[in-house]
Amino acid sequence: MKAIAYYQSLPVDNPEALIDVELPAPQPGPRDLLVAVRAVSVNPVDTKIRRNVSPEAGQAKVLGWDVAGEVVAVGDQVKQFRPGDRVFYAGAIDRAGANSELHVVDERIVGRMPGSLDFARTAALPLTAITAWELLFERLGVREGKCDDGRSLLVVGAAGGVGSILVQLARQLTGLTVIGTASRPETQAWVRELGAHQVVDHSQPLLPQLQALGIEQVSMVASLTHTDQHLDQLVEALAPQGRLALIDDPAQLDVLKLKRKSLSLHWEFMYTRSLFHTDDMVEQHRLLNRVSQLVDDGVLKTTLAEHYGTINAANLRRAHALLESGRARGKIVLEGF
Repeated sequence: MKAIAYYQSLPVDNPEALIDVELPAPQPGPRDLLVAVRAVSVNPVDTKIRRNVSPEAGQAKVLGWDVAGEVVAVGDQVKQFRPGDRVFYAGAIDRAGANSELHVVDERIVGRMPGSLDFARTAALPLTAITAWELLFERLGVREGKCDDGRSLLVVGAAGGVGSILVQLARQLTGLTVIGTASRPETQAWVRELGAHQVVDHSQPLLPQLQALGIEQVSMVASLTHTDQHLDQLVEALAPQGRLALIDDPAQLDVLKLKRKSLSLHWEFMYTRSLFHTDDMVEQHRLLNRVSQLVDDGVLKTTLAEHYGTINAANLRRAHALLESGRARGKIVLEGF
């Protein structure tokens, strides 16, 4: 089968950073689906692994953890799916990625595609939807419902992949006042289009901008990028007993700064359930099915922003380069082989 892989960690401008290869087709295990990959999207995790994780000598490492495709075979213990089903998922980080014609994935972390979207628009959704959903409803403990209790959520990096779906979830399914951050006119417009009540510029001091909007402090912060750079400002902007959730990988984080205000810290990593095969691993199956229904009901919309054409090494290198530039908005999708 066709696949895109790498044999050594290299800068993205090196032609060998990602290359087109031929690999044996994978075989599904008892709980696995064998999926014909129709579209994928690219995430920061792909670039981080490419830069920092070298494969074993002579081994090809395949990236890609956002998939829309069609089931072609199932393991003998699969209960939820059958061949022909259209599915979407983010996979498991300790298994091969999906930048390949065929891919295997545990059925417990797979959802049914929205009927109203094509493969490309669907591929933009799974990883960021799972991350945003778990961060909002499980880590921060927000409850669904439009009750206006005066609480607010500041989303730092709201124009990125996770931010683009988190803003929608918070605005559509909760009563929170949603404030997104973005630093360029085009990304600020994108965040407003997604439903943020207010938008501020994270390249400028945050608290004065919030106070100019009549927001003295925020109840919760979802810090999606550069948490270590923004930490002092986030602590300043949070109300006493507020909550700070993050998804990035700061080199260091001085948590003592949270003590005076009794702030709580919550880390979201959407691969925890699949890495540890937790008892509630199937929650990601249910979560994705719920997201699919919300899309079909017109409550949520795809966050596809860039379509980079065919799934091949050259196009994936371009996508990695855009993500590494820090100037991407929404999701970058590739489709077909």
